Amino acid sequence: MRKRFLLMAYLMPALAWAQEMHRPAIHFSPKKGWMNDPNGMVYLNGTYHLFFQHNPDSTVWGPMHWGHAVSKDLVHWKELPIALYPDSLGTIFSGSAVVDFNNTAGFGKQAMVTIYTNHNHRLEAAGSDKFQNQSIAYSLDEGKTWTKYNGNPVLSNPGIRDFRDPKVSWYEAGKKWIMTLATKDRITFYSSPDLKHWKEESQFGKDLGAHGGVWECPDLFPLNDNGREIWVLIVNINPGGPNGGSGTQYFTGSFDGHSFKADHTGTKWLDYGPDEYAGVTWSNTPGRRIFLGWMSNWDYANVVPTQNWRSATSIARELKLVKTSDGYLVASQPVREFNKVKTSTGNYHIKATKGKLALSLSRAASFTVTLSNDVGEQTVIGYDHQKREYFIDRRLSGDTAFHNGFAARYTVPRFTHSAVLDLTLVIDVSSVELFADGGRSVMTAIFFPHKDYTDLNISRNVPVKKISYEEFE
Repeated sequence: MRKRFLLMAYLMPALAWAQEMHRPAIHFSPKKGWMNDPNGMVYLNGTYHLFFQHNPDSTVWGPMHWGHAVSKDLVHWKELPIALYPDSLGTIFSGSAVVDFNNTAGFGKQAMVTIYTNHNHRLEAAGSDKFQNQSIAYSLDEGKTWTKYNGNPVLSNPGIRDFRDPKVSWYEAGKKWIMTLATKDRITFYSSPDLKHWKEESQFGKDLGAHGGVWECPDLFPLNDNGREIWVLIVNINPGGPNGGSGTQYFTGSFDGHSFKADHTGTKWLDYGPDEYAGVTWSNTPGRRIFLGWMSNWDYANVVPTQNWRSATSIARELKLVKTSDGYLVASQPVREFNKVKTSTGNYHIKATKGKLALSLSRAASFTVTLSNDVGEQTVIGYDHQKREYFIDRRLSGDTAFHNGFAARYTVPRFTHSAVLDLTLVIDVSSVELFADGGRSVMTAIFFPHKDYTDLNISRNVPVKKISYEEFE
């Protein structure tokens, strides 16, 4: 009897946190405390590692740690103990992680190395501009324990207030590491032979792209277009996103190991919704480029109506190039692992709202998909054929009083003239992610109904070719 009681006592807290109001079922969220940017995403020996900005002692932004979670399939996540704690150099802001296969740093073969920003709040309060510096830590047991390098910081601030969020990758052609760093309103590239000694290579972006807010959380990587290498530079920005507040822009072009050159002058957005930010990609996933973002917006992230935790990540998405008459688009779709965790049904009216809806029309036409509950709350997703735009409308979605700009209708243009229209919606307890036309048009939005949505209705009298709804286990 005692063993049974102890087992129940152990299980009950886990069940309690998992069943909290608005807690996502198919997105990662911390058991307690605050989360924002995904950090240090790296794959090694069958395990995807996700680190994240974390305040374990409060549900609002505060002293930043690196939380840690792992997954075998990018769908089911296990939260591990905190990986990096604040130290004498400061709190632990955003950064990245790599596997040092060639032991360039001398920490050990296949050492996992994190590169992150130390933010010194004492220096900031004293009026110094040098309060953000780049440091490293390493793990020799695949992320279970971490040792901070005793020579930190490895890149000291030259006097720039915004000097942060290093994304590091190996540049094989030059046999060197490249650091892509957010520096005020532009990106600065650095190189290193050993992750410890860095030199500046070039700067990018002073007069290109969106500049409505500070540049943050960059990423640089190549994608393949039928054998041609096209480089993609991601730059997150806040404020100044396409639908207000936070957003993720990107540039396509070329990189020669020293400088990045964009092949366009306009602004491109990876996600037009209000609730995808700080998105970057995993390291060490050959043949795939997998992206993940923070599913919130700095306009209201600190006040959304959750109790013991705040924020979740988006689902993992695979990035692909799409060549158009106006240049390259970076399209994104849910990773294929999401196809392994459900059963399939299809109808115009579905009594379930935690799953993946795939809708195909034989020709482009206006339609709506409405998520609702029995107290009259609803979120409406759809397509306006006359305006050639997809939309998410959460004006009647439930609790919106916590921020006066939350109740709104958000749009993304349609980026193809194809007669056939396809749409995928990933729906969870408190979010929807829209992927249209092969991932050319993408939106993410969160919502907070007073009761969970239980009904999904697709408008009739539209040229539906196929409907499938796959409920997540």
